[in-house]
Amino acid sequence: MPASNRRKRQLGTDRSTGFTRRSKELADMVAYKALKALANTEMTLFAQDLELRYLWLFNAQNSWLASARNGDSDYDVLQGAAADRSHAIKSEILETKQPARFELPIVTAESMRWFDIRIDVDRDESGTVIGIIGTSLEITEQKRREETLKTLLREVSHRSKNLLAIIQSLASQTARHSLTVPEFLVRFRGRIQSLASSQDIVTETDWRGADLFSLVTMQVERYAPDGMAQVQFEGVDVYLSPTAALHVGLALHELAVNAASYGSLSVPGGRVAIRSSLEIREGQTLLLLQWLETMGPLVRLDHDPRFGTSTLERIVPNSVGGEAELDYRPEGLQYRLRVPRNQFELIDA
Repeated sequence: MPASNRRKRQLGTDRSTGFTRRSKELADMVAYKALKALANTEMTLFAQDLELRYLWLFNAQNSWLASARNGDSDYDVLQGAAADRSHAIKSEILETKQPARFELPIVTAESMRWFDIRIDVDRDESGTVIGIIGTSLEITEQKRREETLKTLLREVSHRSKNLLAIIQSLASQTARHSLTVPEFLVRFRGRIQSLASSQDIVTETDWRGADLFSLVTMQVERYAPDGMAQVQFEGVDVYLSPTAALHVGLALHELAVNAASYGSLSVPGGRVAIRSSLEIREGQTLLLLQWLETMGPLVRLDHDPRFGTSTLERIVPNSVGGEAELDYRPEGLQYRLRVPRNQFELIDA
């Protein structure tokens, strides 16, 4: 063979060897960088042999595999049903040669942790299965958010059903005491608007409830010709539960509408005093809410039966587990509502 041809072949071999070496160096660098990046995450890498004993683990210090050592099996690091389930899934992967994914709950003395496990078969350069390789990623916070969302959805469903029941009761009560369809529509719309206003406050507080002062202002101010200048509100402020907020708001609406139509808010100079206080009865703390009208028209004994008497005396107190008194005094209407302690919480001064 001519010397020139031998030099060309040697040059080609050298170049091929150089490319291979550089490719291997690049692959090693990429693998090193990837592992270094993974070390800053909560993902654990692991490999197991055909007998499902751990060959190596990476970044396992904060995972359920923190105590695992080379040669251990899942029965050495997991307990009971968790170990049985993990071993069964991995054995099936070796049999079917198909990847799998499952969530693994780990119960500790303080809480429960969750991990997302993804596994596939591990093969050598010839394609022969030599075990499994997988990843483990902690998803505890995700599971907590999911559980919180489920709880909120159940709460929304529960409250929606309660709200529909309230609306149904209001529709029936309003229809029973309305003489015409237009009258029914006006009264029913007013009550629905009252519920909507109270619901807005409840929603703004993330379903904690509604503070009494805000509820009074929202429900009463719109019906007072001179605004809150005609309304004196004093006493203890509390957070009403969502249920109590809707029904107390409804009671305030009924009282304000009646006062604006026939009572103290229907004439110049009329006054409404709203007072809230805590009352101890038989060892139980109650919220006492009082509505007192003065300087208004003389109250007739034959009051309008269409006034929301049933709402004030039955629907509202029954819904909050309390009691109510409605008194038609000549000098002005008076209403007292007692709300049990489980329907409100005190606002820190």
